[in-house]
Amino acid sequence: MRREWLLVLLAFGLAVVAAAVIYLSRPTTLVAAVGPRDGAEANLLDVYSQALARGREDIRLKVQHFDDVRDSAKALQSGKADIAVVRPDVLLPDNGLTLAILHDEALLIVAPETHGIESFPDLSKRRLGIVERHGADIPFLTSLFGFYDLTAGAEPEAGMSLESGRVILVSLKPSEVTKAVSENRVDAVAVIAAPASKSAISTVRAVEAASVEKKVSFVAVPDGDAIVQRMPELQSTTIPAGTFGGRPKRPEEDVKTVGASYRLMARGSLSRVSVASVTQHLFEWRSRLATTAPLANQMKAPDFESTVAATSARLPNHPGAVDYFEREQQTLFERYEDYIYLFAFFGGTIGSGIAWLGQRLARKRRERVDIVLDRLLDILKEVRAATARSDLDGLVAETDDLVADVVRQARERSIDNRTVSALILAIDAVHAAIADARRILGGEDGNEAGRIRKTPLLTLHRTAAE
Repeated sequence: MRREWLLVLLAFGLAVVAAAVIYLSRPTTLVAAVGPRDGAEANLLDVYSQALARGREDIRLKVQHFDDVRDSAKALQSGKADIAVVRPDVLLPDNGLTLAILHDEALLIVAPETHGIESFPDLSKRRLGIVERHGADIPFLTSLFGFYDLTAGAEPEAGMSLESGRVILVSLKPSEVTKAVSENRVDAVAVIAAPASKSAISTVRAVEAASVEKKVSFVAVPDGDAIVQRMPELQSTTIPAGTFGGRPKRPEEDVKTVGASYRLMARGSLSRVSVASVTQHLFEWRSRLATTAPLANQMKAPDFESTVAATSARLPNHPGAVDYFEREQQTLFERYEDYIYLFAFFGGTIGSGIAWLGQRLARKRRERVDIVLDRLLDILKEVRAATARSDLDGLVAETDDLVADVVRQARERSIDNRTVSALILAIDAVHAAIADARRILGGEDGNEAGRIRKTPLLTLHRTAAE
């Protein structure tokens, strides 16, 4: 190969390496789906996305807003999003794995203390008002009714009493709670919300304001663990004593109930390195995000005791998130370990092949020069044995062609000094032999003899200027 082509190949290789470095160092952009548009979850992801961009981190989020959390879950399931906010009891994508729990929501049921409603089965033959915050809230309750052999029914006709095992559901707006309880249109009020949220606190106060003695009871769902076994998209939770303050504290004791969670989930096929990076920044920047997105204070890691338990839970966690929680994030070498070994293996093989090819080409070059040298030696013998001037003329022409071939060879490829010296000696010997043969054959004049070279042949490794 020409030297210029070697330079071109070298430049091409450097360009490939530079392109690979740029490609591997550029930030990874993930599509994040979130719904509803005006929800606290959307605000959190918007703030988080902006923080990643400002920090020029290796991961970026492109947030897509949807009208409902069901739509964001569908985007993840269909592959249109890499990560999404999901409420499992609404829609659980079959390809979704948990990164973090953004916040929990608990079923909070409050009734005036005088109504004597203390546990969920006591709602039989009662009217339950529900402050509906999401379209899945009523299906959530009807699923629980089925567990306790209760059914949701319509308001009976005038003069007829409620049947045993039937619960009348009444949808209420937050502003209607106090009036509905005061007029006995409902016996208890339910809301599915975070216990410390404004919705939960305002519901408790509204029921309390409607009760005669300003005392309320918190209705427990005592079989949370059994319910979760049947409906794994739910979770057993506890409302701590004193959550709603007051004297005496409200509630006076821990209240067991069930609830739902809003989770940040990712596609199972998404790189664990990218997921670990998303999870790491999300939790490490909690205080920074909470200034404009208070929901960040409610984030928590999924509960698990071991890596195996984390990835085989009812709602499995993404291995990348587990890497962060277990402080086992992959190093750069571990991340590209397979590629490095493959490159080392195949690179060594390719390098050996190139070296072998180079040796073959070098040997071919040497063989070409050796052919020229051998022919020059043969010409030397033929000159000594020549009997006619015409024979000498043919040998002179062939010698000139061989010299031209050697010069082209030297210009295109390097030739070692020993070979050059041998060529010079062979060419000089042939020229001297031709001159001697012409003198012997007669008719040689001074001009003809002058064809013998009077100066040393230029070394083929030197330039003409030298």
